[in-house]
Amino acid sequence: MYPAPPPQAYQHKGVPVSAPPENFYDMYPAPPQARLSLWSTGLCHCMDDPGNCIITAICPCITFGQIADIVDKGSCPCLLSGTAYALSCAVGLGCLYSCFYRSKMRSQFDLNEGPFPDCLVHFCCEPCALCQEHRELKNRGFDMGIGWEANMERQRRGVMGNPVMGAPAFPGGMMR
Repeated sequence: MYPAPPPQAYQHKGVPVSAPPENFYDMYPAPPQARLSLWSTGLCHCMDDPGNCIITAICPCITFGQIADIVDKGSCPCLLSGTAYALSCAVGLGCLYSCFYRSKMRSQFDLNEGPFPDCLVHFCCEPCALCQEHRELKNRGFDMGIGWEANMERQRRGVMGNPVMGAPAFPGGMMR
């Protein structure tokens, strides 16, 4: 965490001593914490993905299920997560349940929390928070419609989400 004290003899006010001064570690600032990355889109950029915005407005449990499937790495299927979210919304605890997944996702991808805590974001702007999380996963290369397992299969085969089109390949190289 801190640099090791120098191996040579220490001097305190010009007099050699056998141990570092008590304030040796105070002379060095604490190492910077791991830099957290920013979200790829803002909380209110719902119109960057209008299809998901409409689905989230009509049935947020679909969007939540897709997010939870990826964040849980396939351990809890989309349908089960979406149903649990719908039931938690029915008893008024939907924002608490989805807040947990936002925090888990931020931890997995080292994302900045932002100016407001996750629970406050979900309590005040639940649909926008879900859309932002969905966009973030999509922008990180996940195909949100196929789930964790299919995304991992694509990755194993070398097929990445959001492919960038390059120049066409010619067999045997270019010929003149």
